Amino acid sequence: MLFHILLHFVRGFAMGSADIVPGVSGGTVALVLGIYERLIASLRAGSKALTLLLRRDVSGFRGWLAAVEWAFIIPLGAGILVAVLLLAHLISDQLEAQPELMSAIFLGLVAGSVVVALRLLRRPRAEHGLIVALAAVATFVLLGVRGGTAEASVVAEPALWAFFISGAIAICAMILPGVSGSFLLVMMGMYTPLLAAATDRDFVTLAVFMLGAAVGLALFSQLLHVALQRAHDRVLAVLIGLMAGSVRVLWPWPDGVDSTELGMPGGDWGVAIVLALLSFVAIVVVARYAQGLEAADEHPDVEPHEGATSAARDEATEATT
Repeated sequence: MLFHILLHFVRGFAMGSADIVPGVSGGTVALVLGIYERLIASLRAGSKALTLLLRRDVSGFRGWLAAVEWAFIIPLGAGILVAVLLLAHLISDQLEAQPELMSAIFLGLVAGSVVVALRLLRRPRAEHGLIVALAAVATFVLLGVRGGTAEASVVAEPALWAFFISGAIAICAMILPGVSGSFLLVMMGMYTPLLAAATDRDFVTLAVFMLGAAVGLALFSQLLHVALQRAHDRVLAVLIGLMAGSVRVLWPWPDGVDSTELGMPGGDWGVAIVLALLSFVAIVVVARYAQGLEAADEHPDVEPHEGATSAARDEATEATT
């Protein structure tokens, strides 16, 4: 029990670390670690519970609440929060001091994640390859549409409601492999203010951001869960394409500061390539071990009661209709 709690915390810490970096997604980490669908299922159950509570359906609320894997979600969320609080300043400094080498490391991690995710297709077919290619090209092109620099687009002293809205939008990207919530925050001009709030331990601002994220997550997890249930391989192919296309913002040699235009390799290009290859191999090896652990931990840590069984039955019914 304690081992699993610590394991989930470490997984969350890895996800939180990824979410700090513009161009990298915590959803990518969840997919690589083999916990993505488990995470979405628990998030969806939690959002269902809150919806029923608002409708004053106490019985339904208790049933769906029991369907949430709390021994999985709580340490995972704690790991994400601790990573953001501890590493926000450190990673920000390293991205500024060594942008080329840091980008190379993350480029290798994402490229390795694509390879790992391809193995998760249950029944690979030619159409999945086409979906991956189309999603990758679309993501690559869309990530190039970015006017101005990050500094020019920073919102000066944003109101609390702006943190709420940005949280609701960014969380949808943070749970999608290949779509960076941090990058969306940069585009909205909210990345620097949020990073400052985390560095300064401004818990009021962080709480408002988290509240917005909770609302966005409740709505988006419902859609994503149903999509994975009804068209698993096609949805996964889209997610893989998103990851593949996202390498555009991780290219270590952009053509200009804060640009998504690709430039030619320069500087310590040899070291950067070595780091990218090492991180590629590392993520493939770690993924194989991590997914083995997840396969051995298929059952929830807490036995569901009668209400949870009813909720699970409802979920199965929805998946087959």
